[in-house]
Amino acid sequence: MEQHTAYSDVHHAEVHGGGTKEIIKVTIILSVLTVIELALGLMMFKLKMPDGSLEKDFTKGVIVILMMAKAFYIVGYFMHLKHEVRNLILTVAVPMGLFIWFIIAFLYDGNSFKNLKNEYNPAYKERTTTQKALPVKEEKQEEKKKGVTD
Repeated sequence: MEQHTAYSDVHHAEVHGGGTKEIIKVTIILSVLTVIELALGLMMFKLKMPDGSLEKDFTKGVIVILMMAKAFYIVGYFMHLKHEVRNLILTVAVPMGLFIWFIIAFLYDGNSFKNLKNEYNPAYKERTTTQKALPVKEEKQEEKKKGVTD
């Protein structure tokens, strides 16, 4: 019975000894990745990169990759998947990948629907587009010119 007690004491001492260093290491890595993301975002804002430019799209892509790296790192360490069997890791990673694909697919489909709605329905005017507002008197005069009466 003493052998069992001695083994459990050694095992517990080993687990408690390396935990703090590992948590500090993970915290530093996540902090560095976060600071890099913030620096890239501020750079993008300060340089006033135009929408659709290659530099802005590249910077956004790098930020997304860094965010994904942080997400996998968090899942690996704080959900204790780093030390698990490969099959258990895949049961978490594959659905997460499918869920990300699901979100991207629905965002793309929603944007496509919005664009098609604007293209095929000429009577529809999107409310988010900016148009020059005409004063009320000019608007009524234009309606009278077209033959539309109230």
